[in-house]
Amino acid sequence: MTGTSAPTGATPRSLLHHRDFRWLWAGDALGQLGAQLTALVLPIYAVDHLRATEWQMGVLTAAETAAFLVIGLPAGAWVDRMRKRRVLVVADLVRAAVLAVVVVAAATDRASVPLLVAAAAAISVANVFFDVAHQSYVPGLVGLDHVVEGNAKLQATQSVALVAGPAIGGALLRVVAAPAVIVVTVVTYVLSACGVGRIRHVEQPPAPHERRPLRSEIAEGLRFVVRQPLLRRIVATTSISNLGAAVSGAVMVIYALRTLGLDSAAFGTVVSASALGGLAGAFTAGRLSTWIGEARIIPLSALTFAPAGAVAPLASVLPVDPQVTLVVGGVVLSFAVIVYNVAQVSFRQRLCPPALLGRMNASVRFIVWGSMPIGGLLGGWLGHAIGVVTTLWVAAAIGAVATLPVVLCSALRRRDLPLDARGTSDEPTAAADRAADTPVP
Repeated sequence: MTGTSAPTGATPRSLLHHRDFRWLWAGDALGQLGAQLTALVLPIYAVDHLRATEWQMGVLTAAETAAFLVIGLPAGAWVDRMRKRRVLVVADLVRAAVLAVVVVAAATDRASVPLLVAAAAAISVANVFFDVAHQSYVPGLVGLDHVVEGNAKLQATQSVALVAGPAIGGALLRVVAAPAVIVVTVVTYVLSACGVGRIRHVEQPPAPHERRPLRSEIAEGLRFVVRQPLLRRIVATTSISNLGAAVSGAVMVIYALRTLGLDSAAFGTVVSASALGGLAGAFTAGRLSTWIGEARIIPLSALTFAPAGAVAPLASVLPVDPQVTLVVGGVVLSFAVIVYNVAQVSFRQRLCPPALLGRMNASVRFIVWGSMPIGGLLGGWLGHAIGVVTTLWVAAAIGAVATLPVVLCSALRRRDLPLDARGTSDEPTAAADRAADTPVP
């Protein structure tokens, strides 16, 4: 399967008419809703009910992404050897089972911060396999002609979940305890597994005799990423930006609930309203790429990361309702992040040979998400050592540094990204100029 055309026959005019993509889309929507509920409720439960400290919240934040650093690279090679639909289903069921354990522990008064850390670490393992399989599944399922449309629709779903998840979670927290909200999350993961399980498309993984040593396959994926100059710059920006986001995320719940005095429902409203920017970004990413150019849109959107991140610490000093200030910064940041992600993920998928997608995506995840557990621990330590507000300013400074790799790249001053691996050098050749001037389908 090359992934150059829809695998279920003639390529549909729109993915709305693609049956298998609709089931993937529905399953993804439910899984994203569950993920957003989990991301909201677990930290609030830790701060409000278990009285977690800054350092404990840093450890919890690190545990949520630790698996990307620990098993991120071999996961790509493993996924390339498996049927990706099966990986998605099993990952959903594992996440549901782990959260069910948390619910039982809370109901029997056995919950603790170490238990939440262990649960977050287990969920992060499932997330590694789910995310790598998910990104690698889309091109083969819908064909390269529909990769941008597919990614935009999935990003739109994620943005809707970012709005709906915290809003639903915040509303539920007004009337029920956090464990009851986690029960809802368990149900969404189970339903997501059922939706993805309805996909008919059957993959043909490589035969066992065609497989090479695991170390060789891992090295091939990592080598593809680090040897592409343009891809390397994009990955560097994303990794540094995620480091800053994790530093901020480690102390954000404590900042909102204890420093600013918001209650858990109000914080849920902030997260939900902020995600409206991401929803707008998902719906406009395609048009912006066409209007501005999909090469230029990457550094332009990245330039917004730092000023938008700086709005959070300003909420403690500005003569404005802090809830409003947080929403404004969140809207701008989520809009920029989604526009950036649609452009750079679509470029990666077109650039990479289909047989290498799992390992390429795992290598990218290892680099860009592997910085997050480090950022979580750093944010927890800084929050304890220098205070929550100062830590947020450090996170904003890291966001400013993150823009440099793509802003200083001459290839990203052109209008279009290259069609393939040719022309990704920062010092383009004549062939690269021709590739960059060719419209990307």
